[in-house]
Amino acid sequence: MNPSSHPHQQLQGWVRRPTLARHRGAARTQGNGPKPNPPASASQEPAPRPPPPLRPRPAQPPRSCAPRSEVSEMKVWLLLGLLLLHEALEDVTGQHLPKNKRPKEPGENRIKPTNKKVKPKIPKIKDRDSANSAPKTQSIMMQVLDKGRFQKPAATLSLLAGQTVELRCKGSRIGWSYPAYLDTFKDSRLSVKQNERYGQLTLVNSTSADTGEFSCWVQLCSGYICRKDEAKRGSTYIFFTEKGELFVPSPSYFDVVYLNPDRQAVVPCRVTVLSAKVTLHREFPAKEIPANGTDIVYDMKRGFVYLQPHSEHQGVVYCRAEAGGRSQISVKYQLLYVAVPSGPPSTTILASSNKVKSGDDISVLCTVLGEPDVEVEFTWIFPGQKDERPVTIQDTWRLIHRGLGHTTRISQSVITVEDFETIDAGYYICTAQNLQGQTTVATTVEFS
Repeated sequence: MNPSSHPHQQLQGWVRRPTLARHRGAARTQGNGPKPNPPASASQEPAPRPPPPLRPRPAQPPRSCAPRSEVSEMKVWLLLGLLLLHEALEDVTGQHLPKNKRPKEPGENRIKPTNKKVKPKIPKIKDRDSANSAPKTQSIMMQVLDKGRFQKPAATLSLLAGQTVELRCKGSRIGWSYPAYLDTFKDSRLSVKQNERYGQLTLVNSTSADTGEFSCWVQLCSGYICRKDEAKRGSTYIFFTEKGELFVPSPSYFDVVYLNPDRQAVVPCRVTVLSAKVTLHREFPAKEIPANGTDIVYDMKRGFVYLQPHSEHQGVVYCRAEAGGRSQISVKYQLLYVAVPSGPPSTTILASSNKVKSGDDISVLCTVLGEPDVEVEFTWIFPGQKDERPVTIQDTWRLIHRGLGHTTRISQSVITVEDFETIDAGYYICTAQNLQGQTTVATTVEFS
């Protein structure tokens, strides 16, 4: 492009000369020239000189321009700076325009009417009643490893037979539960102590027969009446592994399991090795009974559980355990189906004679038919009791088969009075009681 064609550059090429006064003043300052004569009079003024013509100023070379690459780079940096400035302003104000919304025009209504139904959000409120009904359980049990070392026991523990077990439960009144085997035989290897701040259970020289659940709880007492605090308790199931013993030893070589139609029945095939595989078998006809989870399930802490017993389940069964390349067979169990439903005792009373002469002997029999594994207790009230009349009372029970494999327990109590006297005449009252309730019956014996 021609530099002289630009209007700005054309103006720069022409320079206006100084005025006459400035020209004359400049001429006076020059010392080499002759001094002009002063004017003759004030009236005589010299004629003004015409202004000298404008002389063109020599054209100057055009200014140097930066290369295009440098200009482009400057634009990029300028844009980048503007973007950074914009983001900084947004961070300061905290207002970000949504990407999918255009900015509002001046005077535009910012509230738009809409017919969209908005479902109100209801804040979630925790069910305090359900939380209160099922309070959290606080484990209070600790296992003593050695002096100064404690740990919270897991739900199941595997220990070698012969080891000493020491458990502590925090509380000033602690109740304990442990395998019935230790309680039945009053084993001296077990000791339970209550200290000021904790209860302590210690078992020495442990055996595979000690396998079972050990639990404790805080007792809330009011006078002599105490109850369990279900929120503060602890428990652990301990497997005592002993060489050559896969099953927990049984006190007998043959046991009876009663099948009741309205409750579960358990074949107690418990093992001492947690990883043992246990199966249930029928003796005749010889076959494996599957634990399908519907009728029969296996619980390592209880054994094989019949969920809904019926008469087809009766017979002789045994268990087989395998672990570490070894196998073992348990004792045999006779499964007997119960014909009598659970409930208070079904009781009858019968006297050998309702009219007795002086000097004769009299006996009154009280009989109960019930479940084979439910014990019955008898109590008597008789006429000569206030006078401390000597009598004989004898309680017995036995199992009877009532056809189709149904088994019933018959319990009887007999009161005998010798040398009958007038004070022995009156009502003989028998009361039979079991876990489900009690029944009272009576009969009259007269003096003839």
